[in-house]
Amino acid sequence: MTPLIIDTDPGVDDALALALAVASPEVELIGVTTVFGNVSLENTTRNALRLLALLGRDDVPVAVGAARPLVHPHPHLSSAHGSDGLSGYAHTLPEPTRGPDARDAVTLLRELLEQADRPVTIVPIGPLTNIALLLAAHPHVKPKIGRLVVMGGGVEGGNITASAEFNVWSDPEAARRVLVEEDVPTTLVPMDLTRRCAVSAQWLADLAKTSPTAAALVGLTPDYLETYRRFLGWDGMAVHDAIAVAEAVRPGIVRTTAFPVDVDCSFGPGRGALLVDRRLEAAGPKTLDIALDADLDGMRAFLFDRLGALGG
Repeated sequence: MTPLIIDTDPGVDDALALALAVASPEVELIGVTTVFGNVSLENTTRNALRLLALLGRDDVPVAVGAARPLVHPHPHLSSAHGSDGLSGYAHTLPEPTRGPDARDAVTLLRELLEQADRPVTIVPIGPLTNIALLLAAHPHVKPKIGRLVVMGGGVEGGNITASAEFNVWSDPEAARRVLVEEDVPTTLVPMDLTRRCAVSAQWLADLAKTSPTAAALVGLTPDYLETYRRFLGWDGMAVHDAIAVAEAVRPGIVRTTAFPVDVDCSFGPGRGALLVDRRLEAAGPKTLDIALDADLDGMRAFLFDRLGALGG
C-alpha cells in the first residue's frame, strides 16, 4: 500500500475525497492536515475530524494548519459549501472521539515523511499554504515524497474569478512556490477535468442507497448541489477533490500532459490564474504533469464502486 496524506479544507467534495481514500485498499491514509479555504480553519478541522469519525478512521491524526495565506489576506471564503462547509449538515456527523493532533500540520507532515519507509503520496485539495511551508522549512523531506497530486487551477479559466480557480486563487504565492519553484514530482488535476467528471443527482441518490455511510455523505450535498445546478446547467455537481484522490489511488486513471506553467501573483484581474504554456515549442526549467482527460464514465463508475462499498 502507498502511504497517503491528505491536506484538505472540507468542503463537500473534500468529504467524498476523504471517503474515497478510506475506501481504497491501494493506499494507507496515515495523516490528514487542515487548511483554511472553503470555510474557516476551525470549521475545516472540525469537519475533518467528524468525517473520519463517520468513516471509522478516528485513528488517523488530524493536524491543524494555516489559517490564512502566506502573504496577503484571504479575500473571502467559498459560499458553495454552505455555512459550515457541509451544506449546513456537519452536525449530522458523529462527534469525534479525539481532538486535533498536538502537532501543527507542518510538523505532522515532516514527522510522517521522516518516519516513512516508502515514498509517500500527498494530496493537497485545498489552498497550498501548508505544502509551501513544509517544502520551504524542511526541504530535506522532499526525497520522501513520491508525488504530490494537487487539485487546483484552471487551464481555460476559473470558477472564483474569470481566470482563477478557488484553491490557487486562495493563496497564489503558495501555489507558485509549490507548482513552479519546487522540484517535487507533481500531478495537477485542474477544474477543467474535474468539472467534466461531475456526477448527477441520480448518481448521488443511487449512492445513498448503498449504505448508511454513503447516505450520510450524500446528506451533506444539498447546498453544494444547488450551487452546481446553476454552474453546470443540469442537475449534478462536481466532485473536484475526489478526482485527485482517485489519481493518487489508481495512478493513470487520468491522462496527463507535461506543460510549462506559472501562477499569476499580481493584483490585477488575473491574480491566482494558472498560466499554462501549451505551445509545442515551449520550453522551460520545469514542466508540470497536468490532467486534461480521463474516461469520464469509467471515473464515475470507479467512484461509485468505492464509495458504495463504505460500511459494507
